[in-house]
Formats: sequence, C-alpha cells, structure tokens
Amino acid sequence: MELAKNYKGIYFMLLAALGFSIMGGFAKQLGDSFSAPQLVFYRNLVGFLVLSISLIRFPVHQSGGKLGLLVFRGIMGTFALYSLLFLILHIPLGTAMTYNTTNTFYIALMSFFLLKERLHTLGWICIVAGFAGILLIYRPSVDFNWSYHLIGILHGIFSAFAYLSIGRLNKYYDSRIIVLSFLLSGLFIPLLSWVIGGLFSIPNDPLFFTSFKLPEGRDWFYILGLGVFALLGQYFVTKAYSNDKAGIISAVGYSNIIFGVAIGIILGDQFPDLLGIIGVLIVIASGVTISLTKKA
Repeated sequence: MELAKNYKGIYFMLLAALGFSIMGGFAKQLGDSFSAPQLVFYRNLVGFLVLSISLIRFPVHQSGGKLGLLVFRGIMGTFALYSLLFLILHIPLGTAMTYNTTNTFYIALMSFFLLKERLHTLGWICIVAGFAGILLIYRPSVDFNWSYHLIGILHGIFSAFAYLSIGRLNKYYDSRIIVLSFLLSGLFIPLLSWVIGGLFSIPNDPLFFTSFKLPEGRDWFYILGLGVFALLGQYFVTKAYSNDKAGIISAVGYSNIIFGVAIGIILGDQFPDLLGIIGVLIVIASGVTISLTKKA
C-alpha cells in the first residue's frame, strides 16, 4: 500500500497522458468534418459547461489583481490548442503529441533568457538534442510540407508561454479561474473569426477563418469524447502535480507520445520509420533529462 502511495503522482500522470492522447484520437475522427477552430470551440464549450457547475457550487476565494496576465494566459493557451488540433488533424497522432511535449525545451530557454534562471551544460545539450530529434521526425524531403513543422514549433512556444504564466497566476487566482480564462478565450476567438470571416467574405482556411458548423449524428459522440477526455487529462495533471515532484511528473508526461503513436496506428496512421523512431526517442530522452534535472 505504501509503495502504491509513493507512486500515486506517476499513476495520475500516466492517466493524464492517456486522456490527452484519447482526446487526440477523438479529434482525429472528426478531421473529415471539422476544422481546428471548430474543434477548439466545441472542446472548450464542453469544458465551460462543466466548470460553470463547479464555480456555482463552490465559489472562488482569491486575491486577483493580474487581469492582463490572466488574459494573456487564456490567449496563449487557445493558440496552443489551435495549433495542436491542427497538427492532430493533418499529421500522425504520435508526431503531433511529440510536438506537444516540446514546450519543455522552450520553457527552459525562456526561463534562462526571461527569468534569468541558471541553465546547466546538460540542459543546453538536451535542448540541442531535442530539436535535432524533431528534425529527424520531420526531416526535409521533396514532399515535406514545412507549414506543419512551423506550426509544431509555434505550438511549443505558445504552450510554453501558457505554462509559464500559470506559474505566476497560481499565487493570485483559483486554479479554476485560470482554466476559465483559457476556456473563454477558446470560445471567443473562434466566434470572432466566424463573425469577421462572414462580414468580410474571407475564404475558409484550416487554421484561422472558418464557418460555424453544427455537429450531426455520430459527431456529437466524438465531440463529447473530445471535451470529456480533455477535462480528464487536465484533472489528472492537477492531481499528479499535487502528489509528486514537478520534475518527475513532467518526465512521466512524455508517455503521451507512446500513447499517441499507439492510438494513431489503431486509427490508421502509418508506423514510424526507423529515423522517425530515433527522433522520438531523442526527444523523449532529452525532455525527460531536462525535467528530472531542472530542480537539481
């Protein structure tokens, strides 16, 4: 029993990684019918409805005072979700989940340049190795679409900004309010793009401007799964970080790459080739090393 208790944080993080990967699987199933902005809207709508019940039943107690940073967190989180869902819809799920973990490298860089935190030599080696691993996953070729690689890089940056801002906001706001800023932003930005696109007759594109679409038939099941498993992922992440050291939990979080590859193959993705597998392993090893040594 004591051994199980000691590993509780790891168990929760494994469940979180699985939840986020299953969320990606549901998004993949909606790829033929919905664009990334549409999925952002519905994913956040499910989360908003559930969180509203919690806020009504259990009022918040907080000091506040950092509204600008709160809004910034919401916007960065929404852009991160936009780019992640775009990747999930257009590239293998395992590769998308690999890009989803690169925020570790950007957080390390931002902490060094913006927060003046010390970054040891091993950390620099891991950052360089991590980006080299990404290049192996998506190495240049004749039919390579660089836009996916660029969006993957931007996703890591947006996600890093969102996570860094959460660390600052935790001192002033209830965690539910921090999540609410993300959910509201993820509802407002797609609605704004629909209105602007309609008023100015802007052609639809897969990332920014799109039209409103109501789910039909089986779509409702997939959208519900998308929202519910995203919420479960967020819940288990919170539980994980409250039961173990941040470095250990961050390292275990890289398991979502493994889950993503497995679920992607089940849904029809091709098995990664040798260089792609090597790239994934380099990213995992580099990220885990940074996570475990960050607090050292």
